[in-house]
Amino acid sequence: MMDVMIVTGLSGAGKSQATHCLEDLGYYCIDNMPPALINDFMNLTVQDKIKIEKAAFVVDIRGGEFFDDFKESLNEMKRMDVKFKIMFLEASDEVLIRRYKETRRAHPLSQSGSILEGIQAEREKLAEVRKEASYILDTSTMKSAKLNEEIKKLLSEGENGDSFTITLESFGYKHGMALDADWVFDVRFIPNPFYLASMKNLTGNSKKVQDYVLKFPESQMFVNEIHKLVNDLIPMYAREGKYHLVLAFGCTGGQHRSVTMANEFARRFKEEGKRVVLIHRDLP
Repeated sequence: MMDVMIVTGLSGAGKSQATHCLEDLGYYCIDNMPPALINDFMNLTVQDKIKIEKAAFVVDIRGGEFFDDFKESLNEMKRMDVKFKIMFLEASDEVLIRRYKETRRAHPLSQSGSILEGIQAEREKLAEVRKEASYILDTSTMKSAKLNEEIKKLLSEGENGDSFTITLESFGYKHGMALDADWVFDVRFIPNPFYLASMKNLTGNSKKVQDYVLKFPESQMFVNEIHKLVNDLIPMYAREGKYHLVLAFGCTGGQHRSVTMANEFARRFKEEGKRVVLIHRDLP
């Protein structure tokens, strides 16, 4: 059975570099592939007309109207029992805007010339595809060499079943929900250190705040139960081809309780040898 990787994600996030890396790893790569044609390509391989062991298809919004067929093409591949994985690349708005300005390119979805407008439209258009992703790579802080390293590590570890990545994000409800999370946990049931003068101006990165937030029985029960639940379900996500899980913890302002919880889960998962990405969305 052919090893199939679909590379997609935000414009400017590094899909071209990811493709070069996959080529170096022996993948037969096709850029800007109309989704509907992927199934035609797969049919040729099933009929033994093409001998390819590993293939990667880059599919993104450059395909225009063709891209609208993406979800149906994925469903058709599932019906054909094609085993595929989706690698989704993204980056922060600030980084993407800077990259576009450096290359002096216009965003393909920008109607008014605003790069940010195009990025936001693209995020919305790709939201459903992102949920299907096996791997999600945030390239905001990655140079080309680091991205290559991460991709090689993901794929080599995937052969041993160790490539699962957990992203832990803290946020404040008053700044809006964490929109990209798979699971969202409201930790406002924990007493708020914000109301204590000695901790008001600290954050969950402070040991003093962490000790306070985690000292309550309800905090320990929450951490222990969610930690066990995530570990129990990881093999089931991996079985369905999803190797990335985003857990978001929200409190009122995103400074104390949510940050503490994200840090605590990051500590526990790292001690177990898991791949962890830690994001504190609303910290200055």
